[in-house]
Amino acid sequence: MQQQPAPILPQRSLWSRGLLMLLMGLAYQLASSLLLCVAIVQFVVVLALGAPNQRLKNFGADLGLYLGQIAQFQSFAADALPFPFADWPSDA
Repeated sequence: MQQQPAPILPQRSLWSRGLLMLLMGLAYQLASSLLLCVAIVQFVVVLALGAPNQRLKNFGADLGLYLGQIAQFQSFAADALPFPFADWPSDA
């Protein structure tokens, strides 16, 4: 028996994914900049109060999950679109 080659994605689907990859790349840059800001604010809070802010901790963890989802989509490791096309990731 001869095996059939794997089906090739239709060009239209591949082009739309390419556009989504560009948009998700921009979202990644924004989210990573926001994560840097959260880290700086959290550092200042720990310096001032001696303990991290729980809300910033949770938001930073969720933001890290979001960045991971974008990286998986960008590298074709996952087909699921990240936020805003899906729910915001939550560590809880």
